[in-house]
Amino acid sequence: MSKVTETERRGGILTIAALIAAFAMANSPLFELYWFVHHTPVSIHIGEFAIDKPLIVWINKGLMVFFFLLVGLEIKREVLEGELVGVKHFALPLLAAVGGMAAPAAIYITFNASDPVAMRGWAIPTATDIVLALAVLSLLRERVPEALMIFLAALAIFDDVGAILIIALFYSEGLTAASLLAAVGGIGALIVLNRYKVVYTAPYLLAGLFLWAAVLKSGVHATLVGVIVALALPLRGVRDGAGCSPLKEMESGLRPWVTLGIVPVFAFFNAGITLSGLAPGTLWTPAAMGIVLGLFLGKQLGVFGATWLAVRIGIGKLPAGMNWAQMYGVALLAGIGFTMSLFVTSLAFDDKALLASARFAILIGSILSAIVGLIVLWRVSPRRGDREGEDG
Repeated sequence: MSKVTETERRGGILTIAALIAAFAMANSPLFELYWFVHHTPVSIHIGEFAIDKPLIVWINKGLMVFFFLLVGLEIKREVLEGELVGVKHFALPLLAAVGGMAAPAAIYITFNASDPVAMRGWAIPTATDIVLALAVLSLLRERVPEALMIFLAALAIFDDVGAILIIALFYSEGLTAASLLAAVGGIGALIVLNRYKVVYTAPYLLAGLFLWAAVLKSGVHATLVGVIVALALPLRGVRDGAGCSPLKEMESGLRPWVTLGIVPVFAFFNAGITLSGLAPGTLWTPAAMGIVLGLFLGKQLGVFGATWLAVRIGIGKLPAGMNWAQMYGVALLAGIGFTMSLFVTSLAFDDKALLASARFAILIGSILSAIVGLIVLWRVSPRRGDREGEDG
């Protein structure tokens, strides 16, 4: 978790390129092509069972399952044997993540408490984009200590856990009893596979596919299936007389597909902000202000404040090699909420104008957080060679 791999750096670049491409197409003569592909109907029929959705829904509720599967696998691995083993290792990033979600939500609610429609977006500024945040931090990899990378990755992972819980509790609706019963059967199958220590990943994926179809029809958000499958996969097992790790195998196989493919595709289909559809003063609407200030101010206040309080009262300790100025820079980078913020926006709003305004606000808040965070970290983090010379 501590190192930013070349795959993640390339994924960050591809995601930014997808954002630019979507923005360019949505504001060019290619606008109609963009929206035609965006809303192309895609259907699957098996007997009486049918799923008929536009392409954007297949991406947001289908492809993104694999994103959440990867997140779930990483969380489980880190908790069982990684950087998050033991209370002392996860207390500080956990509290930082909680503060980094509570403060942005409070800022958004302050601006929108009187508008029940806008209030559905209260969770939009609570998210941190782990791929982009780490990719941005990697630009300073010759300056920042390894502990900084570890802390930001752990914070973003706990942030993802919070996002998963928020989606499950607040963005699932219209529940269907028969489909929920089928989903319980799918979860039961995964539990049986785990209890009998099945070490091949194919049965888990087949059970997950059945569970996804049931959950999609039930009204619960289908992306949560990815996390459930991840929790079922065993970390260790025995295959052909030798030790193996089904969890790590799936994680390593899935990571390049998610980072280089699924996240950029999601970004492309969800970042088509049409400027012609934005009213003058779009960023001055309560919803947009809540998002921009939630990401840029709320995240830094929540993350830094919770970290300082945890260290002050003795339930956390600043990681070795880090100082408070660097912690403030990391708190700023936590305001890069692009992928998860866009995802929550797609769940929260149906109105096209509100969607466009919210997406534009996410873009502004994330860019501000990235630029200011980079400037702060660059100024307070000398190059490693310089630091070693000073120490010598």
